Amino acid sequence: MASSILTETYTLANGVKIPKVGFGTWQIPQAQAEESVTNALELGYRHIDTALVYRNERGVGAAINNSGIPRDQIFVTTKLPAETKTYAGAKRDFETSLQNLGLDYVDLYLIHAPWPWAKRGGNYDEGNKEAWKAMEEIYQSGRAKAIGISNFGVPEMKNIFEGATVKPMVDQIRYHVGYTEDAITKFAQDNGLLVEAYSPLATGRLLQDKDLTDIAAHYNASIAQLGIKFCLQNGLLPLPKATHREHAKSNTQLDFTISDTDMAKLNSLNEE
Repeated sequence: MASSILTETYTLANGVKIPKVGFGTWQIPQAQAEESVTNALELGYRHIDTALVYRNERGVGAAINNSGIPRDQIFVTTKLPAETKTYAGAKRDFETSLQNLGLDYVDLYLIHAPWPWAKRGGNYDEGNKEAWKAMEEIYQSGRAKAIGISNFGVPEMKNIFEGATVKPMVDQIRYHVGYTEDAITKFAQDNGLLVEAYSPLATGRLLQDKDLTDIAAHYNASIAQLGIKFCLQNGLLPLPKATHREHAKSNTQLDFTISDTDMAKLNSLNEE
């Protein structure tokens, strides 16, 4: 029996429903992607997150297409490479992703970052506006049911809002206990964007955290479960990744509520 959290949804600004917990595939190589996503789908996950630069879209798509689950019951996200800052490039890369996935449409398409990874922090306002124009057209065509951004801070979001005819519906950011990007999260949520949390377990680092061990034990939960629940109780959508089936399963067992006191404690923690 799949955990109920996997069928619960948030509703995006355009009315599209998105499952509250996603299955992240960052750092899962192509060779493992099909098996990992197959396991996730068998366990009840219905929201799968990938990206062109993860180089695993073919494996992800194969798992989806071979699952026997109706396409409209699986929410699929992929992303435009951070390096692509032209209208034509965005159109081209989207076609590549659809081809890799073997799908007619994706449920969510995101600009992966506001700057190329090698030039992190640079100003690419014009390029982002060009890419966004392509994103809007892809959205209007129905081949992406929703569009959004990833790793965008407040100034980069404002830049997109200025010229947009369709506002981003999602900002996917790094977010976990000890690293909560409060200003970005608040600005995005105030503007009607759903915030998604990638690396909700700090790519595993949280699992060794002494501060969290006692709190998790109080709820008979693992630190991983605590970290995922923390994101949900802050109104975010966590995207935990797991290559092992047991971890993927355990990440969905979230039938507990973190007390206000413990949430305040968790929200006050800062990564050193």
